[in-house]
Amino acid sequence: MDQELLNLFGHARISDRQLDELIGLAKGLTADGLVNQSEAEFLQAWLAANVAVSGDKTLGLLYRRVAEMLSDGVLDADEQNDLLDTLSFFSSDRIEVGEIQKPSSLPYTRPAPALTFPDVRFCFTGTFEFGSRRDCEAAVADRGGVAGSLTAETHFLVVGSYATESWKHSSFGNKISKAVDMQLKGLPIAIVAENHWASYL
Repeated sequence: MDQELLNLFGHARISDRQLDELIGLAKGLTADGLVNQSEAEFLQAWLAANVAVSGDKTLGLLYRRVAEMLSDGVLDADEQNDLLDTLSFFSSDRIEVGEIQKPSSLPYTRPAPALTFPDVRFCFTGTFEFGSRRDCEAAVADRGGVAGSLTAETHFLVVGSYATESWKHSSFGNKISKAVDMQLKGLPIAIVAENHWASYL
């Protein structure tokens, strides 16, 4: 076997080992249902060291998310919830790391409605391929829409592509449950998947 193939196989083993370590870290960090500032900084340092020798896309995605959250030196409450959701996804035993959640288990509005942006209010929950929640909110604002917390005036709740089967028991699941309750009360809010939202950008 030539050296190039040996290097490829060695790289794959490093990546697998790192992903196993990431799953273990994620389980430990989310065990108490909260990810605090020092835990996020520890995770950032671990990711920085491992991304440098791996190049694995999963590690790279998480590293970028954590680095962005800590870029101002403070992990605020929204960022804590976002990171908790993200790590809960990575530590889930029910799906493979990096797998996009099948939409059938989430209460998306059927059929998926057409989206517009000017003067339309959006709320985001979960972990997004597009970028951070702030990136998603900025994309809406750039198109004349409004993004913020879930209220009676919200038109669309957008659920990030990375979600867990146990969404009802996660922090982002609280918003989904609230949106379903709002629908049952007759409020005109639709629940849509990230890829549906992104297709209208």
